[in-house]
Amino acid sequence: MPSRGQRRPAATGTRAQFNIGLSLPFLALALVVVADLISSQGQHFDRLLVIGPALAAVTWNVRGTLGIGLLAIGLRLVLAVAQGDPATDIVAAELVLAAVIAAAVWVSEVRTRYERDLREVTAVAEVVQRVLLRPLAPRLGRVELRLLYVSAAAKARIGGDFYEAVQVPGAVRVMIGDVQGKGLGAVETASVLLGSFRASVTEARDLAVLADRLEEGLQQYGAWDPDSDAAERFATVLLIELPDNADVIRLLSCGHPAPLLQRRDGGVLPVDFTDPSLPVNLAGLYASRHHIEEVPFGPGDRLLMFTDGVSETRDRAGEFYPLERRLRGWAREPADRLLPLLHRDLAAYGAHGLDDDVAALLVVRPPEPAATAGPAALGAVR
Repeated sequence: MPSRGQRRPAATGTRAQFNIGLSLPFLALALVVVADLISSQGQHFDRLLVIGPALAAVTWNVRGTLGIGLLAIGLRLVLAVAQGDPATDIVAAELVLAAVIAAAVWVSEVRTRYERDLREVTAVAEVVQRVLLRPLAPRLGRVELRLLYVSAAAKARIGGDFYEAVQVPGAVRVMIGDVQGKGLGAVETASVLLGSFRASVTEARDLAVLADRLEEGLQQYGAWDPDSDAAERFATVLLIELPDNADVIRLLSCGHPAPLLQRRDGGVLPVDFTDPSLPVNLAGLYASRHHIEEVPFGPGDRLLMFTDGVSETRDRAGEFYPLERRLRGWAREPADRLLPLLHRDLAAYGAHGLDDDVAALLVVRPPEPAATAGPAALGAVR
């Protein structure tokens, strides 16, 4: 356990670097002392002891930095007396060292205060993530769900991509979407759409009504707060419904990229939307009715829903990521391995890694277990 003079590392992956940082001030002091002791007459290195407290300000808290500074002062005094330095030189050197220590303590205080504020902000972000982007249940009704979610912003946990899956009477309904733009305005818009979906998903009689509720929710939010950045943004949304009593899937696209359907035999094809709706918050541009597609979705089939952070990732030559070809090559991969494979492959394919929010949701209808023979059947065989 770290002592009171230390702070804990922010992440397990940086523990080794953190421990090295804690040791550097003592290593620097030791090297300076050794160099001063073995140096020839007239050469002194004791003034370099200021390196110790300066390095301590980077990794140690205020008390730790002050303690290392006092150690440097003691070592400087011992070396100066051993070398027979005049008292005036000793006092002057100690005053300079004390000034450096004071500056190092101040830097350590500023740094630790900043890190404390950052931890509080991170904790708030984690709470917001749990409220907005809740973990998906691994299974709802007759389907299994797998999720990949990566925010483009460094260290961010939430971006403009969003998702939700809810079991309603007689079906499972799933939404995935992508808000135009990035930043806090995109997060605000995503939160409004998620709230509208959760409020309406159970009572909406079909996906068309649910899409209308999303539109109304964003418009009402814009009327309530017209200066909000969210009122000016639009979002692409894909809604699907998987009924419990039929091997089909119903889909409604509001300007969202078409999902890929992977059949049990390994074939992959995009879902064809004959009349997709406009993105949410653009539907007022012209009057139209939502069109719901219905395609077979039997045991062993998979549906990959994704945002444009997946489909529009480019390599150094400017070529889009070949998602359909990749998915065809991964046809025999288990469902729980497919999205980790996609994540690694996307990061390696992109010219600059992942520079956009990425969300992918895999909906799986697992193969039905083979029927076991009962006593009557066994007797008939005999």
